[in-house]
Amino acid sequence: MKVIDTKIADVKMIEPSVFNDARGYFVETFQADRYQRLLGIDKAFVQDNYSRSRKGVLRGLHYQKVNPQAKLVRVVKGTIFDVAVDIRKGSVTFGQWVGVELTETNMRQLYIPEGFAHGFVALTEIADVEYKCTDYYDPSNEACIKWNDPELGITWPIKSVILSDKDEKGLRFKDLLK
Repeated sequence: MKVIDTKIADVKMIEPSVFNDARGYFVETFQADRYQRLLGIDKAFVQDNYSRSRKGVLRGLHYQKVNPQAKLVRVVKGTIFDVAVDIRKGSVTFGQWVGVELTETNMRQLYIPEGFAHGFVALTEIADVEYKCTDYYDPSNEACIKWNDPELGITWPIKSVILSDKDEKGLRFKDLLK
């Protein structure tokens, strides 16, 4: 397993070891002790989520106001562009974002700590995404930042996206400062 730094120190890309042979492949997608040691994850993952999106579906940028969630994201099928935005007030990287391509073939994962908004867009006809969370989903606590907020300047790889009603009504980033 290889841990790769991103432009925001606390957000890490993980490249797991993949063991290929004539039968196919084997990959260990999570091992608590190793991830704690290499990433400093000090909370247990308590919930796993799985979503399927068609090409152009953009989910996010989501976060929880109370009981924030760290996430470990991976793609099971297809390709996504995955984004984490630092919303930790007082952080030196507040308002900065990291975007990476996660695919079923590169098998990379993105570790997003607590205090980040998260979203992704599906780049293939079907994208199946699985992610672990360190706290339970609480819809009464959830908030969303507008995916195309000019203040963030996220460079999404596609311009035409499909959004849920909730994501369409996302907040402006500047509203987090209030």
